Amino acid sequence: YQPGHGYSSMGETKEADGKYYNSGNKFSKDRFLPVGPLHCETEQLINISGEKMKLISDHTAYPEPHDGIMVRRDLVKTRQIYNMDDFANAVKTPADSRVERKGNKVSIFLMSQAPNYSMPVIKVKKGDEVTLTLTNHDKVEDLTHGCAIPTHNVNFIVNPQETKSVTFKTDKPG
Repeated sequence: YQPGHGYSSMGETKEADGKYYNSGNKFSKDRFLPVGPLHCETEQLINISGEKMKLISDHTAYPEPHDGIMVRRDLVKTRQIYNMDDFANAVKTPADSRVERKGNKVSIFLMSQAPNYSMPVIKVKKGDEVTLTLTNHDKVEDLTHGCAIPTHNVNFIVNPQETKSVTFKTDKPG
């Protein structure tokens, strides 16, 4: 191995605790099946609090990981469900679902609530520039909705109460 990046638990705070060290190892190519020009690397989590270091976890990592930090769980405050009011373009009711056309520019506004979309079928013309705006109405943590139109290279997720938009050209049917 060639350790390339390392960091310790709470190491970037005034409360560094000397308990754990993470070694980001480059050039660990002998451990994994080469599946292309980009090879897996490893991250190793080591307990350094005792008399001897102890390897706790040894797993693959996407190549060239940088700038990792390790903090106590109680310091991480994440939002699990968005506030729909934070999105000016949110589709708040089924009645707000619609298709607007101005020439070849089409705006589609729809909502999803597992397992349904407010408009199950949407038709546009070949050559249209389509902006699709989707609001996820679910209020359950981790209940994301996927939206994919593979023939137009569209694939995204919308988290609970979040609104996202994507614009694409309908250059082929489907």
